[in-house]
Parts: sequence; structure tokens; C-alpha cells
Amino acid sequence: MRAYVSVDLEGMPFIVSPEHLGIKGALFSEARSITTKITLFVAESLHKLGFEEIIIADSHGLMTTIDVDKLPEYTYIVRGYPRPLSMVVGIERAHAAVFLGYHAKSGSAKATFDHTFSGAKVDRIEVNGLEVSEYLFNAYVAGHYNIPVILVAGDKALIENDVAKHTPWTEGVVFKEALSRYACISPSLPKILKDLEAALRKAVEKFKQGEAKPIRAQYPMDVKVRFLGTEMADAAELLPIVERVDGKTIRFTARDAVEAYRILEFILLTNPRPQT
Repeated sequence: MRAYVSVDLEGMPFIVSPEHLGIKGALFSEARSITTKITLFVAESLHKLGFEEIIIADSHGLMTTIDVDKLPEYTYIVRGYPRPLSMVVGIERAHAAVFLGYHAKSGSAKATFDHTFSGAKVDRIEVNGLEVSEYLFNAYVAGHYNIPVILVAGDKALIENDVAKHTPWTEGVVFKEALSRYACISPSLPKILKDLEAALRKAVEKFKQGEAKPIRAQYPMDVKVRFLGTEMADAAELLPIVERVDGKTIRFTARDAVEAYRILEFILLTNPRPQT
């Protein structure tokens, strides 16, 4: 069996400052160390639970957060950006998925670094009329390939809302509870690893018993994106497949989750927001 592990940063424990998030940040080395330790622990645990290979998708920012020197032989790592399907590229090669360090969607109350794909550009994303988080959109891509997300670990606001509501069979591990956008309380790392180990055992058992289910969106997919500025909607509207809804909002229709993800990624990648 092969597992896929998508790793974001904002939902990792102890990560609270913008200085944690970028390679030039004063606290990025700390964030990198935390993320690498947790990712390695999960990879090792999955391997012990019967997954012969682990694909790790380094999926934050420039997507070079994880220290590759520490990776065991049975792992493969996806790094760098831009790349097709961003946070879930290559997921079709796996049998089950785990999402680590995931955060709540844009506009969530008491959620550390809440955003949806781009905190600098996006205010809200809807799929078929439902507001989605990165977790849910990524899970739709996994579901397109009939792959269940068996465990999500990250911000409490995500675990108790999108994960519990839309994929109640998915095991959730809370890494942090936000006190504000830039403050949180987290368990100690030993406690987190203990909780992860127990949750992974449950998640893999559910997977083997067929209780973990892929989540699929209805096709074709109607996608609506509300930007933070009208200039981004101006640019996106140049695509013939895009309809302008209002000053800051556009929509498009895609054949499936993979096509929708690719279109969204193209719009965000080619739509820089100028300084005003």
C-alpha cells in the first residue's frame, strides 16, 4: 500500500507569527524543525502500520519546508512551486491520504492564519454553493481518484467544523486552538505525537475495514471565487470560461474536481495583487 501525506504549515503546533511562515522569517527554522519532526513521525507510523511507500507533498509557500536530509528510504517527496494540483499533486498514486498542518478557511473565527489558498488574494471560495476550505477542496481531488482522507491534523477550528461536518469518518488531531489569528495554545510535542500515533492506528484500521470514504463533489462543478480586490476579478474575467458575478467575485464551471483545481490554481498564480 502507498500513503500520501500533504503537509501545510499554518496548522502546525506552535506556529503563530508571520516570522514562522517564509524562508526569510526569523522563526522559519523553528517552523521547519517542527514540521519535519511531525511529518517524519507520521511517515514512520504509517510504514509500521503496513504502508510500504509514503509520498510526502511539501505544500506550504514555496513548498520547500521539510528537511529532506532526514527522510527514510521508503519515502518520496514532492517539492517546489508552481506545480500541477499544488498541494495534492500525485495523490492518484496512493491508496489513502493524510493531511498535516491544515488550517481553517478564510473568515473563520478564532483560527490561526485562516485563509483559503491565498491570504493575499482570496476572501471566499464556493463549490456548488458550499463555502470550502483548502482541506475540503483537496479532499474533493482525492475523492475524484477514489482516495479517502483518513486523518487530518491541524487547527481546532478546521477539525471541529469542515472535517467533522463533511467527513465524519476521518480521524482528527488538534494541533492548536487559536486564541486569535496570531496566538494559540498547543499541547506539548510529546503529547501531540502520542495523540497522532493513536489516531493513525484508528484511521488505518477504518481504512482497512472500508469505513473511511472518499468525498466526491457533484459534477460538473460550479466554482465561485470572491477576491480581496476588484483588480483580481478584472484579470480573471479575461478568461473566456470566467463569468463576472460582481466587483470582486467570479465564477466558472469545470468538468470535475481536477479541472476545477487546475483552473483555480492558474487564476491565482497568474494574478498578482499590486500594491496600492
